[in-house]
Amino acid sequence: MIKSIHIAAKDLRSEFRTKQMINSMFIFSLLVIVIFSIALGDLLSRTDIIDRLAPAVLWVSFIFAGTVGLSRAFGSEMDNGCLEGLKLCPVDRGVIYTGKTISSAIIMFLVEAVTIPVFVVLFNYDISGLAGLSLVIVLGTLGFIVVGTLLSALTVNTRAREIMLPIMLLPLVIPVLIPVVTATGKLLTGSDIGDIYNELQLLIVYDLIFFTVGHLVFEFTIQD
Repeated sequence: MIKSIHIAAKDLRSEFRTKQMINSMFIFSLLVIVIFSIALGDLLSRTDIIDRLAPAVLWVSFIFAGTVGLSRAFGSEMDNGCLEGLKLCPVDRGVIYTGKTISSAIIMFLVEAVTIPVFVVLFNYDISGLAGLSLVIVLGTLGFIVVGTLLSALTVNTRAREIMLPIMLLPLVIPVLIPVVTATGKLLTGSDIGDIYNELQLLIVYDLIFFTVGHLVFEFTIQD
């Protein structure tokens, strides 16, 4: 685990030095929120409508921004010629996968932490149940990241990786999107964490299964 943290720290230092990925994710996420707020216009005063739309708006911005970030997770290593260096590290390949997952998750959490206040301001929306919502966002984001990191490595050597990644990724994260959007909708309409027990179970099981699978098969995804 310590070696994975070192890899994650290396990625975060590199990203915060250049800010290429995080800036793109921030801009994309905020653009989605702004477009939705303009499109809805007068409907923003209708709390019943916003209650139904809020989960979709938030997760569309999260998932699309995350896809932009994941497309660069290994692309930057390829561009800088560092991927071969990672392969030569005297560690299990699964350690690289875990480190990349940690760094990608942290970056996405930062983007989400900025997106939610912008959503609250532009939609004039009061978010209740913040503790439960934070738990749902963490579990949903991890499910998205553990699959996305594996597929990012799988498509890194393809010419059209920016196209191939979302095509392969979005169908696989449907089992995450359904419970996470449902749980978010319940929490935003005043339900407590006990009302989303089934959704939380699905998210936890999905995260554990796909993280384990990703850790085991990652070695084969980055082979030449």
